[in-house]
Amino acid sequence: KRDWNINVDELLEASVHFGHKMKKWNPKMEPYIIPKCLTRSRSHLINVVKTAQYLSEACDLVFTAARWNEEFLIVGTNKKVADSVFEAAIRAQCHYVNDKWFSGMLTNWSTTKIILSKFRKLRIKEKIGGLKPRDASILKRQLCHFERALEGIKYMRRLPDFVIIIDQQKNYTALRECKILGIPTISLIDTNSDPDLAF
Repeated sequence: KRDWNINVDELLEASVHFGHKMKKWNPKMEPYIIPKCLTRSRSHLINVVKTAQYLSEACDLVFTAARWNEEFLIVGTNKKVADSVFEAAIRAQCHYVNDKWFSGMLTNWSTTKIILSKFRKLRIKEKIGGLKPRDASILKRQLCHFERALEGIKYMRRLPDFVIIIDQQKNYTALRECKILGIPTISLIDTNSDPDLAF
């Protein structure tokens, strides 16, 4: 085990301990919240000591998997985290989806591979150039569409070994596809999420 220096005070400063309002909570999250402790807005408070413990375990898992050259995919399509997902993926040199998750991206991998191959060919065609203005304009439009959807997975040649999901509720389709395929996930969840799905 390594020391990841996850500081509880820093988690509190980042407001990690604030959950959803009481009426939106998932009862399965009860072991992870501070009992009988609500904020003024009737929101649950998350136990940050447990959060730090689970984050440390997740870091250990990621570190070990990275040493074995496992493929990672980070999924975070919420606008608030899209830039952070992009920056983290670039730093870690792994694949990412930060705009929109297209249904069947993993479960229909044979089709996704064909689309990715077409995307790569279009990029090569653009670099070579020499097209008529009308054809160049059509190519640019096609590339713009592909880049928005596939930029983060353009070099993905096979299914990922691990998927890190930011916001389970928002990216439920991605989580469901991982469960179908048996791909292990690490999920960042809130008090309205189902912890049993984060395996």
